[in-house]
Amino acid sequence: MQYIKAEKEHVTQIYQLVQDTIQAVYPKYYPQRIVSFFSELHSKDAIQTDIKSASVNVLFINHRLIGTGTVKENHITRLFVYPEFHNNGYGSLIMQHLETEIAVKYDTALLDASLCAVCFYEHKGYQTVSHHEIITDDGYSLVYDVMEKQLTACISASDKAKVVY
Repeated sequence: MQYIKAEKEHVTQIYQLVQDTIQAVYPKYYPQRIVSFFSELHSKDAIQTDIKSASVNVLFINHRLIGTGTVKENHITRLFVYPEFHNNGYGSLIMQHLETEIAVKYDTALLDASLCAVCFYEHKGYQTVSHHEIITDDGYSLVYDVMEKQLTACISASDKAKVVY
């Protein structure tokens, strides 16, 4: 198992992971127009931009990229694990790393949770602080939660000085 900062050569693999996961999971929760919205939101260009800012992390198992997560300041975004690897603790492992990275500078972590992810994040100690809705140009409604978690217990002050990324 290898958890590292993503590099530009990982863009295609990350994009494929995100798109495959969206297409496999999101139709169970959202109409196709909203699934397409999510797919467009997580474009190759968006992933490339985040990699350039060194905010994307990837998880490899046996040299295969199976998960990713992104941190922008104290905001977790684009957390995806291939569906065939769900329920094996890999999403939790990525979350742990992202929270530790955030805890170096911030006391709380924030994230936007799709309907299919809210329960996962609640089990990780996140609480909904607000509900949001985006209405698409063609009248579809995208509903999601903004969630927050206090991180003060995730990493001690002495450990903050030891974390290197």
